Amino acid sequence: MNIEAVEKIANAVLYEGYILYPYRPSAIKNRQRFNFGVLYPRQYCDFQLGAESWEMKTECLVLGSASTTVEVKTRFLQMANRQNSQEQDWQEGVEREVCAPPCTLESIEAQPLRQRFTFQCDEEIEGELELRSSEIDLNVFKVTLTVRNLVTLGSATRDQALLRSLVSVHSILQVENGEFVSLLDPPEHLKATASECQNAGAWPVLAGEEGQRNLVLCSPIILYDYPQIAPESAGDLCDGTEIDEILALRILTMTDEEKLEVRNGDDRARRILERTETLSPDHFQKLHGALRGLRASAEASQ
Repeated sequence: MNIEAVEKIANAVLYEGYILYPYRPSAIKNRQRFNFGVLYPRQYCDFQLGAESWEMKTECLVLGSASTTVEVKTRFLQMANRQNSQEQDWQEGVEREVCAPPCTLESIEAQPLRQRFTFQCDEEIEGELELRSSEIDLNVFKVTLTVRNLVTLGSATRDQALLRSLVSVHSILQVENGEFVSLLDPPEHLKATASECQNAGAWPVLAGEEGQRNLVLCSPIILYDYPQIAPESAGDLCDGTEIDEILALRILTMTDEEKLEVRNGDDRARRILERTETLSPDHFQKLHGALRGLRASAEASQ
């Protein structure tokens, strides 16, 4: 599985909670945006007395050498005010991607202050990626990625702050000539070291094919190593707390008036509706369930 395939997993993270069933902008649950991994301007966070965050930090372990190379790609949504055809106000998400140039572990450790990469999106968003590394044992490195919102913003409402925020922030780390250590299931001799890694706002999990160790997804949503999208899924529904089959059936029971509002609202919601309406009976049967990993119990095998 290459990094493009891993990004399909990341897309599910990117749009988790973006718009929820019944996918109408006027629905109560969609009047206040609910996303994971939001980095607000620091002054807004101070005003909220620490209830919100302006930075997230991820620490992970890498087995390698001074010449091991690390690449970072951070993705998020930038919100923009839109007015749909029904003259409803709506904050629409625009996908953003920021990449730090490849760096060796040696250069990161030797020149930490130079491993800060600032970025801007239009005139509304300003942020920073900071990459640090330290060799904590022979050929064992702790790599730290910090993502910050550097926007200066005075008194603001939540909706105003969201327009200057990084929403659904997550990162993909890739190493060459090295490998990551699972923090969920580290080898015995690294368990104590792994337990000392501090993660705030995001958690790193191994990504890609089972056994592959050169990619890590730093997600604001708790995931397991090597997360996958079920092959039966027809596409993202932006609501990971729901079962695809139940949610698809609910969508089909919406009234024509409700469906019209969805079609005239957010473009992503419109695509969810149209995709669901074209699902075949065979695909609905696949959504009904799948049996995986079946194995005989110890008692049955005796």
